Amino acid sequence: MCSNEDGELVLDDETLDDEGLELAPDGTLYEHRRVVADKGQTLLRVDKFLMEHLRDTSRARIQRAAEAGCIHVNDRPVKSNYRVKPLDVVTLMLDHPRMETEVVAEDIPLDIVYEDDDLLVVNKPAGLVVHPGVGNYTGTLVNALAWHLRDNPKYNPNDPSVGLVHRIDKDTSGLLVVAKTPEAKTHLCHQFFVKSTKRQYNALVWGNFEAQEGRIEGNIARDPRDRQRMTVLPPESEIGKPAVTHWRVLEAFGPVTWVECVLETGRTHQIRAHMKSIGHPLFADERYGGFEILRGQPTASYKAFVRNAFEICPRQALHARTLGFVHPRTKQEMFFEAALPEDMKQLIEKWRTHPPAPPL
Repeated sequence: MCSNEDGELVLDDETLDDEGLELAPDGTLYEHRRVVADKGQTLLRVDKFLMEHLRDTSRARIQRAAEAGCIHVNDRPVKSNYRVKPLDVVTLMLDHPRMETEVVAEDIPLDIVYEDDDLLVVNKPAGLVVHPGVGNYTGTLVNALAWHLRDNPKYNPNDPSVGLVHRIDKDTSGLLVVAKTPEAKTHLCHQFFVKSTKRQYNALVWGNFEAQEGRIEGNIARDPRDRQRMTVLPPESEIGKPAVTHWRVLEAFGPVTWVECVLETGRTHQIRAHMKSIGHPLFADERYGGFEILRGQPTASYKAFVRNAFEICPRQALHARTLGFVHPRTKQEMFFEAALPEDMKQLIEKWRTHPPAPPL
């Protein structure tokens, strides 16, 4: 869930791995929209009340915002069934300040895999922030798209009805789809919402697996000890959002394993949090404990080997490799695949051709 600078809720695919959803370190919330109920306001559920005041927003989105604690009435978070009374002050509170400036077009190189009049598919490099936010109001993928589409009169980078359909983390590489028209975005967002898109990720994780494939199910929620990180809770927990990740071993190297991950749901940092929860954090993922030597023999040569591997790929070893969806206008199934970036190629080749001592 995210919003535009007008405070309107926008459906967001939370793979996410979605840096746009990360809270400020102190958990601060910022007001993005305020609506004061009239003196003659009849009792009305807050989700229905906001439906009347937020354009281009579904009731389901508002309900999810309430579940996340983003809907406040008189400075207190409320659930969707709260009944708005006369003079109630209803606010939308989000994890980042409102952007006071418009998106500026910037000439930033893009790796465009496919483009037509309705959409484009981009292969995002690691290190590129997807969307402007706190500390990153320029130099993002959105700024690059504004430049690339600067001569398209139908594309307004400040209009939430077009643009990014989903996001991935700054330090995750791989495929993203961008809508050029409101009709395309509505259609594509729906496909992500009903989980009909096809997405596969490749990741290098710490540890060796006993099985060749598996399923991780656990709610994703903010870690109360570190608001910049997610944690995993039991499926029956009422805290967090349900999440399911399927994994399959592609190649085992002993201390680390090359895996494929398929998302059944898309939550913030889902793959990173889920893999850590089963004892297999992503290689070089500093936020989730993967930037330490977690497996292998404690020899000087092996430690030097791993440190060199960290230098080759100094970010979480995660790549959004494939993306499939139905074209919003032609209704044809489309499928795209992005080759591994050079840092991950070199990382895998290092583990493949120079295997260290077997794991403990």
